[in-house]
Amino acid sequence: MNLFDITGRVVVITGGTGVLGSCIARHLASEGAKVVILGRRADEGNAIVSDIKEAGGEAMFLTTDVLNADILQKNCDDILAAYGRIDALLNAAGGNMPGATIAPTGTFFDLDIAQFERVLNVNLTGTVLPTQIFLRPMVEAGRGAIVNFSSMAAFRPLTRVLGYAAAKAGISNFTAYLATEVAKKFTAGIRVNAIAPGFFLTNQNRTLLTNPDGSLTERGADVIRQTPFGRFGSPEELCGTIQYLISDASLFVTGTVAVVDGGFNAFSM
Repeated sequence: MNLFDITGRVVVITGGTGVLGSCIARHLASEGAKVVILGRRADEGNAIVSDIKEAGGEAMFLTTDVLNADILQKNCDDILAAYGRIDALLNAAGGNMPGATIAPTGTFFDLDIAQFERVLNVNLTGTVLPTQIFLRPMVEAGRGAIVNFSSMAAFRPLTRVLGYAAAKAGISNFTAYLATEVAKKFTAGIRVNAIAPGFFLTNQNRTLLTNPDGSLTERGADVIRQTPFGRFGSPEELCGTIQYLISDASLFVTGTVAVVDGGFNAFSM
């Protein structure tokens, strides 16, 4: 018996057109999952679906807005019409905004409250709301798995990223809360966990961590110095942990935050 087998499982991924989400989608499809990519960019989403299908996998793309309950419910209805169930939800949507950060030359008083609230909404509410929608068919089926996306910023107050860190800390807390809530009030057949990636180069942080010639910025060098493995992670290195958390290999695992960070959070000096 292969505890990690996910053949035929219907996996919904919000933020599925991002660097990390799309890599995870391709991997899970290659392992036999039926992947539903939710995102705002239809061109990119459909291109990812085409790649997956050309490789022999099964996938579909639906345009969404993680802050709009009506759109999310329509997504859910369409998925159920196509596949009849939802086995796993990966809440990978999120992001940051300049006004929700504090520049090295700035102070706390420079924080843009409107952008701070936007970052909280996109990351935290953008995790809670899709969970409300896609959890319901799992409850009705009596089984399922939810994986939220936390961050290193949830463990320690990293400089600059005030809004993002607050949102990700909230996601870790929400993960523990919901794991207990679901198990106590509905069924122990549904697990709720989170993954906390270390530093992976994405479209959002690439210019913050690297220069145009590929060399490290000052902040990028600080990250590598703090990471015992001495490098950034590659998106593929998240896939094994994700597969574990949605497979039967983790049937007794809930309320946890799995760290995939090359030792970043363990290092102290």
